[in-house]
Amino acid sequence: MRLPSGRLLRGRGLSQPIPGGAIPDFAIYLLAQIPAAFEWETRWVRWPDFGLPRDRNDANDALREAWLRSETERVEIACDGGQGRTGTALACIAVLDGVPADKAVKFVREHYNSRAVETLWQRRYVAHFSAG
Repeated sequence: MRLPSGRLLRGRGLSQPIPGGAIPDFAIYLLAQIPAAFEWETRWVRWPDFGLPRDRNDANDALREAWLRSETERVEIACDGGQGRTGTALACIAVLDGVPADKAVKFVREHYNSRAVETLWQRRYVAHFSAG
């Protein structure tokens, strides 16, 4: 997904095969359980399916790290299905990139996946996410 600044992030579902092309330099995995090892640097955020992150400070820090690193590195954001948690995280990163919080879900649905951000709680999380 291309952000307004031009930064690129790859969102995906871990239940799907790894897409072709270059592997990420860094990835954030949004899962209830610790992910398997990968050949690239990863960060795990404890985030149950259809829910919200267990530790919002950790999640906010991870999303900020992903946004910062995406300026010069290939960054991947993923959960099991690649829609709810991944879409929510991408919407929050879009806020960090300057998209207004009340427009971030629409932005991600238009530029990543039309079914991104699956629950009311996830939409509220994005709406209250702050770039500050």
